[in-house]
This record gives sequence, C-alpha cells and structure tokens, in this order.
Amino acid sequence: MIRVDQSLAPITLDELECLAALQTRVDRKYVLPACRLGEVLADLPPDARILDIDGAREFGYDSLYLDTAELTAYHLAGRKRRRRFKVRRRVYTDSGQAWFEVKTRVGGGLTVKTRIPDGDGDAAHLGPEARCFVAATLERVGIAGVDPAALAPTLRTTYRRTTFYLPTDRARVTVDLDLAVANDDAALTWDGLAIVETKAGRAPTELDRRLWRRGHRPVCLSKYGAGLAALTPDLPDEKWHRVLTHHIPRALAA
Repeated sequence: MIRVDQSLAPITLDELECLAALQTRVDRKYVLPACRLGEVLADLPPDARILDIDGAREFGYDSLYLDTAELTAYHLAGRKRRRRFKVRRRVYTDSGQAWFEVKTRVGGGLTVKTRIPDGDGDAAHLGPEARCFVAATLERVGIAGVDPAALAPTLRTTYRRTTFYLPTDRARVTVDLDLAVANDDAALTWDGLAIVETKAGRAPTELDRRLWRRGHRPVCLSKYGAGLAALTPDLPDEKWHRVLTHHIPRALAA
C-alpha cells in the first residue's frame, strides 16, 4: 500500500473525469524501486488531490489484452509504427465494473483511449457490439487489415493503482504497485517495482521536472509489450529491450 500525506484533499471520480478525463494525452512513464516512492510523493505539488471513492484510495485493475495470432498490436507498437493500437478488457476489481478499451497512437506522441461498457461477459472473445466498436475505432484512425473477430487473449496484467490530480497542470498521475503479468505459458510478479505515470498535454508537468531533477527519466514502457516480451523468451524485445534489461525481470528460457 502506498503511504501518502493524509492531508491531501480528495477528489471524486466524477470530478476527476470532468477536470482531467485526458482520453487524448501524452504519457510519460517511470520505473523505480517501490522503496523510493516516498521521495516521489513528497514532490507532489501542495495542491495535489487524490482519487477517493467511498474512503478507498487504492484500487485493483485486471486487464486482459487481445491481439491477432501474428501479434499485430505488439509488433506495431514495438517497431514504433506511427499508427498502432491495443485492445483490452479492463475490470476494476473493487467495483466489478468492466470495459472494452481501444488505445491508439496516431503520431505526435498522442495516445487516444476510447471505451464502451462490457456487457458481453465473455472475457476471451469480443461480442458483436465490441467487434463493431473495435472495427470503427481502428478505421477512424486509419488502421486497416485487423479483423476484430480474430482477436484472442494474449496477456493478463493485474496491479494496484493510486491516482492523483495536479490542478496546475490539469494532469493525472498514477502509481502502480504489485504488478503481475501472465499468459498461458508463464507468469511473473514484479515485486518491489513501482510504475509512475504522468498523463498530461504535450508539456511536461511540474512532477515530471522534479522527477528529472532526482535522476528519474521517462522509459519506453507498455505493460502489454514489456509483459509479453518478458514472458516469451523467443519473442523479439522490440523497443522494450532497454527497460527489460535494466528495470523489469523476465521469465527464464526453458
């Protein structure tokens, strides 16, 4: 559990969505030892607020990523293609809410996330509504040749998240702990690691600048990309080689 200053003012989910929905944004990610989180949280601006839902300030996430048999989403992202995507079913484990989400990157470093409620109830396959949603989203950003009906589960991730709002920057900051990744062949836990992510406009936040001054630099990280590479010894690391080499443990080759 993250220890935070209890004097931080709370923010409700509705307020956060109103003030900083940030479905289109620039993400900057940092991997650091969990034992150093205290110094990062000490760098939060004094007007920072913390997401609070019925008194809870830390929440569980369970995401199932779907990809083609050729791992199209993995390779598009790993090779830094201008247009790329991820499809996942995300469950907020504390509330039980579930969503189908599509994240796309269309150039300029901007990430766009769109989602619909998951009313299908089948985690392993996309129902008709979800297939239409995925097809329309990919078509809108110019990604062709992906059949939503062919998407199948490739990776599951779980973690606990705490979310902050930075009023001056109109930005979110998320801190993820207790990360675990798994597929049909292997599983890994990334104990002792924290992923800090700022989600803002093109300009870095004040917290980014403070992290830089402390020697923390943004890393190229995708939980899906790095997680799948970490579990699959014969899969090319693509652009996640550095983070896998220096930050994140991987499964040993058989």
